Formats: sequence, structure tokens, C-alpha cells
Amino acid sequence: MTGMIVTLFGVGYLRPAPGTWGSLAALPLYWLLYQMGGFALTLVAIAMVAVLGIWAIGRETVKRGQHDPSEIVIDEVAGQWIALLPVGYGAYFTGSDVLALWPGWIAAFLFFRLFDIWKPWFVGRADRMETPTGVMLDDCVAGAFAAISTFALGALWHAVFL
Repeated sequence: MTGMIVTLFGVGYLRPAPGTWGSLAALPLYWLLYQMGGFALTLVAIAMVAVLGIWAIGRETVKRGQHDPSEIVIDEVAGQWIALLPVGYGAYFTGSDVLALWPGWIAAFLFFRLFDIWKPWFVGRADRMETPTGVMLDDCVAGAFAAISTFALGALWHAVFL
């Protein structure tokens, strides 16, 4: 069961770039969560996926003998959902359909992939922890950086063009 959790039911085995596939798979899941319970449910789901993910990553990394095998993508799900928080909050705050904010979805995805691959500052520091918590934390921090960047880009866009 932990193998299914960490690979997001096999998405982590897709090649090339399993992390990107995991991030892409996270997008419709976020939309579904938002439709089911709004912004509040997405916050709860992020916390649950992070905690469940750390536990499952711990079990799977011991089995596999590696600290962060590429097929583990549950951390990308948590990070991508964090990156999407400004989009979900924006939809909640304005009463808009969350899909109407589609440029934010694209920005959140691209910023998350950038920070997850580049691993600047705290992202890299978390990645070097080489623990299950570090595996999850580097993507959560990358997601936070992406969320800040997405919010800033949206605010700039609004200030300049609207």
C-alpha cells in the first residue's frame, strides 16, 4: 500500500520526468478537492498528504535502499497543491470558478517545477536532509516559493493590466 501512495498509484513510474508527471497529476486532484470542499478542504488535504506521505516515504525508502527514488511523487503532489493555494484562495475570495483563474494554474505549475528542479536556498537545504521528512519538505518549500511567486505575478498582472 505504501508503494501505491508514494507513486500516486503508479504515476511515479511514468518516464521521462516522473516529478513533472506527479505535478501534472496533482492538478486535477486539486480541482476535485476544491469542488468537493472549497479552499478549506484543500488546506486539510495538503496537511494530510504531507503527513501520510512522510510516513509512506519512510517505509518505501527503507525497502528500496535509496533516500529519494525518482518514482516517489507524493511529495510533488503536496508541493504542487501548496503552489496552487493563491489560485484557490483567489477563487474563494472573489467567488469565482477556480478554473476561471487558469493563468494562475499555469504559473503555479511552472513556478513549482522551476523551484523543485533548481532547489534554491531552503529547498536545497531540505533536500540534503536525506530523510523522509526532507523528501517531503523540499517539495513543500518549493511549493511555498511557487505560491509566493504566483501570488506576486498575479498582483503585478492585476496592477498593470486591470
